[in-house]
Parts: sequence; structure tokens; C-alpha cells
Amino acid sequence: MLTFIVRRLLATVGLLLVVSLITFWIFFVLPEWAGQTPASLASEFVGKQQNQAALQAVIHRFGFDKPVLLQYFDYVKNIFTGTSYSDGVNTVQCNTPCFGYSFRNSQQVWPMLTRAFPVTASIAIGAAILWLIFGVTSGVISAVRKGSLADRASMMLALLGVALPAYFVGPLISMLDGFPGITYTSITADPVAWARNLWIPWVALAFGYAALYARLTRAGMLDALSEDFVRTARAKGLSERKVIFKHALRAAITPIITIFGMDLGAVIGGAVLVEITFSLPGLGQMAIIQGINQDDFPVVMGVTLVAAFFVIIANLVVDLLYSVADPRVRLG
Repeated sequence: MLTFIVRRLLATVGLLLVVSLITFWIFFVLPEWAGQTPASLASEFVGKQQNQAALQAVIHRFGFDKPVLLQYFDYVKNIFTGTSYSDGVNTVQCNTPCFGYSFRNSQQVWPMLTRAFPVTASIAIGAAILWLIFGVTSGVISAVRKGSLADRASMMLALLGVALPAYFVGPLISMLDGFPGITYTSITADPVAWARNLWIPWVALAFGYAALYARLTRAGMLDALSEDFVRTARAKGLSERKVIFKHALRAAITPIITIFGMDLGAVIGGAVLVEITFSLPGLGQMAIIQGINQDDFPVVMGVTLVAAFFVIIANLVVDLLYSVADPRVRLG
């Protein structure tokens, strides 16, 4: 187990380097292929001081006149060592970890990320818990009571969940009387207010995923219930509860864990719609409003790296859960 964890952590570092290289290539190399010059690239970072001295200072400081690999090496090195940036007039210090400096907002990118990440993480984790609980539960009930009214109702809700997007479900729920405006409260400050303010975004984001998990769990359970080991368990006189939850569900849950790992990482993308719909200051709104709309490349690159790290860690946790859910899986 320890060997597996160490190996996966090393692979995580390698994957992050690959993601950072691809991101750097997209934002700094592809534009040059499209015809942009070092001066035009520098204009995206120089801020409000659009003069020749400012442009030359940014070109020199960002190394746009250097070979691409040296530029990338400087970018990665600055994350761990910190650096200083100049817009031709003022010099600012970017402390470690330095994910760049937003001249558009006059802020370091890392503090912006640390403020936005808890919002996105709260939405993603809360929604994931909801869709996992309700999706798996309804899937098990549908499989055990195949053809019943509960089975048909569950599958109808699953079809609705797939058809209705999060930006439609959320406002629809919030239209009910008695729901105040949605704001973000830190869980450390007030856990009750944190949950009360976020439960509508959780439901809006989890609805479609829960529908998918219900259908997948139902299919997996139907297959498992027809296997020989389930018939053997029943022949031994085990209770129906043990047959369903200890044997059938345990066999059907492995593919659910696989998909859950991918969805938990990808839900950051889904959280973008929820954050914009409810005006929550998370990574999605930061990337769209402050990054893409303002051509603030350091912000977009920082959000991309954080999102990639979240996806990789989620999949690492899922791999570790395999051995818990299915004893036949051995990690090494």
C-alpha cells in the first residue's frame, strides 16, 4: 500500500508538470504561432500603464524574448521561490507559492485562489455527498424492487435529472417562498449558515449526477443479484439485508467508485454554472469573470493548475478506496 501511494504521488507531480507545460504552451506559445508578438503578449500583463517602457519591462521580466523552455522553467521555478514583477512603473513582490501576479486586479494570484477555492470545494463536496447518497440509495431500491412503483418513479426522476441542467434547477428551487438570498459563509465561521446557504446549489448540482448514479447502481445491482455468489449467500440462510448490502452492493459499487472519482474532479467544471447562477465567489466565477473576460492569463493558469491538482488527488483517493470496497483488489 505504501509503495502504491508513493508511486502515485510521484505520478501526481509528473502529471502536474505536464498540465502546467500544456497550459503554459496554450497561453504563451500558441499565440505566437497565431501571429502575436512579445509586445502584444506583454500588453496582457502590463495593466493600466500601456506605454513602451512598461511593455519592455514586462517583456524582460516575463522573458518573452527568451527561448520557450527557459520561459517555462522560470515559471515553474517562480512557484517555489517567488519573484518580483514590474509594469514599468511599480515593482511588486510575488511571495511563495507564486502563481503569477494579476496586473488587472493588482493582486497576487495565490491569495485569490485560496479565497475562491473553499467556495468551490464546499459546493463540489456537498453536492457529491448528496448525489452519492441519493443516487446509490434509489438505485438499490429500484433494483431490489424491480418493476415496482418505486422503481418506475426513481427512473422517471433519473430522466428528469439528466434532462434538467443545474442553472435551471437551482433558480427553480430558490423561487419557493421563504428562501433568502444565497451568500457564502465559511464553515469555520458558522457551520449552520454554511449549510443553509449552500443547500440549494448542492441540490441544483447534485440532481443530474444523482440521476446518473441511480441508473448505474440499478444496472450494477441487477447484474450482481443474478450472480452465483448471491444465490449461494441466500442458500446459506443469510438475511436479505446482508445479501443486498454486504454481497451484492459491494460487488456493484466498484464501477460507481471509478466514476465518482472522475465526477468529483470534473464537478469543478459543473460548479462554474452554479457559481455564476448564484453569484458565488468560487474558482469558476474567478476563471470566467476575472480571468477570461478580462484576458487575465495568470488567473486562468492558476485556476487550471488548482483544478488539475483537485482532479488528480480525487482519483488517487478513489484508487485507495478500491481495496476497501473490494477485497479482490490489491494495490502494490
